[in-house]
Amino acid sequence: MNMSRAAIRYAKAIIDNAVSNGQIDSVNNDMNDIIAAINESHELEVFLASPVVSSEIKLKALLEVFSNSNNETKALFQLLSTNKRFGILQEIALQYKNLYNEVNGLEIAKVTTAVALTPELESKILAKAATMTTKKLTIENTIDPSIIGGFILRIGDMQFNASVANRLQELKREFSN
Repeated sequence: MNMSRAAIRYAKAIIDNAVSNGQIDSVNNDMNDIIAAINESHELEVFLASPVVSSEIKLKALLEVFSNSNNETKALFQLLSTNKRFGILQEIALQYKNLYNEVNGLEIAKVTTAVALTPELESKILAKAATMTTKKLTIENTIDPSIIGGFILRIGDMQFNASVANRLQELKREFSN
């Protein structure tokens, strides 16, 4: 139990540093590499957990294996060396991923409406958004009278156009065929 607690503490410290230094994505890539390397190499896992191998040797090996790592990640290796906790490296990496997903759990729904959002239009939009993503959403509303009515919803690279202007365009196309 205390091992997980320690892993969470380390992961929180790293993500806080990574956020303040604008390195959260880069460190996340390192954590993915660490998880993959330990999953693929039983030797690496045994080596890191071994009570026989000194922390200095483990540190040297990790700095070599992950030589392209972010400085934040290298600082973690140093810390684990000092505290002789290399055995929980993979767990720390997994905890970091959880925190990373939480930090990035908010997705922005860009909504264009002809008039200011009403509560009933907002609930329609959120219902549609729920079919496009499972993430928590924050709505950014832009008002554009040219869409006449309805709404246009953008989440990431997905778009759903339920505007009156779009519907009129579609009707025009149907009639001109």
